[in-house]
Amino acid sequence: MVVVRPFKAIRPSVEHVAEVATLPYDVLNSSEAADLAKDNPYSYLHIDKAEIDLPSDLSPYDEKVYQKAAENLADFLKKGWLQQEAAPMLYLYQLTMNGRSQTGIVACTSIQDYETGKIKKHEYTRPEKEVDRIKHIDACDANTSPIFLTYRKEATIQDLMDNWKAQHQAIYQFDSFHDVNHQVWCIDDPAIIQQISASFADNVPALYIADGHHRTESAVKVGQKRHQEFPDAPEDAPFNFFLSVIFPKEELEILDYNRVLNVPIPEDFFSRLEEIFTVEKVPEGKPMEAKTFGLYLDGSWYKLTIKEELVPNDPVQQLDVSLLQKNVFEDIFGIMDIRTDKRIDFVGGIRGMKELEELVDSGKWTLAFAVYPTTMDNLLAVADADKIMPPKSTWFEPKLLSGLFVNKVAANGV
Repeated sequence: MVVVRPFKAIRPSVEHVAEVATLPYDVLNSSEAADLAKDNPYSYLHIDKAEIDLPSDLSPYDEKVYQKAAENLADFLKKGWLQQEAAPMLYLYQLTMNGRSQTGIVACTSIQDYETGKIKKHEYTRPEKEVDRIKHIDACDANTSPIFLTYRKEATIQDLMDNWKAQHQAIYQFDSFHDVNHQVWCIDDPAIIQQISASFADNVPALYIADGHHRTESAVKVGQKRHQEFPDAPEDAPFNFFLSVIFPKEELEILDYNRVLNVPIPEDFFSRLEEIFTVEKVPEGKPMEAKTFGLYLDGSWYKLTIKEELVPNDPVQQLDVSLLQKNVFEDIFGIMDIRTDKRIDFVGGIRGMKELEELVDSGKWTLAFAVYPTTMDNLLAVADADKIMPPKSTWFEPKLLSGLFVNKVAANGV
């Protein structure tokens, strides 16, 4: 079973929370971050992407960027824009988008649970992206943004969460990007904190990374580094844990993660597609069920339905993104590594089918594929099988905002 524990959160003052909280660092490039924060001195982007406060010709991975992040975090604390709790607590974080709500527990989870496979992953990470966050966490001496975790709903935990929300006022409530409403409750009752922690320890066999694999690996490696530096520190030393928001998987929704290609079209393209799919021209391209795909080419949409006998039993190979990758991108276009091949790009489902049409109609891309979303059950099945999904398999909305919670990892080992 898994360890979930309270922590002394660093969080925004109530009067500045809506100005501090912002989109995660990994959905913005430096230019976008600079534009978003230029008229907002409270923006957490001054910490999470501190290059925006340095000369524009400086690399975002320069050591000065991480030093600036640490300086800005200290400055936010000095000014009272961020404040640290006096005692360890848990929190509930609810996001509501388009009438659908999801509520997670904000807590610290165990590096040891990750090392022993109780916190399960479904993606590979890239070392260069890990190094960036390792340096950021190390310089700031803090988990500067949370990991997005999930678990199979457990009745006792759910009752405790629901009862707390019903009986207490939210400490934060505000609307932000994409009209998402954000609410946060502080759980400051030691008895309830103990019950929640005990319920995870007794009843939840595993947690799953929904989003934030690079943040997880980076947090774990900083913790391991601190453990080597302070081998006599107690088992509950802060660096042995990392900041997480943990949602029941039944409340989460994965959006489609679509693809655009810039490739020459073979003369026998449709005849090759018909060996794999049933192909029909349709007015709209959004797939309405698994194992179907939308193809946009030359101003028209086509529905592709893969032939049943071509769907394998393997939990990874039967994913829609895997079927498209194997049967079209590899076999027809020779795109073998979608992480590095410049002929392919990815479009989050929140941007809609119109975005795919515009990208192709602009001439920058030749054709687009709309993909039915991967499900939460798919994700958990792959992780339980100790396998890895293809890149860009999941797009979660709404996004957890950064700046709402920071967790010190204690450079001195205590």
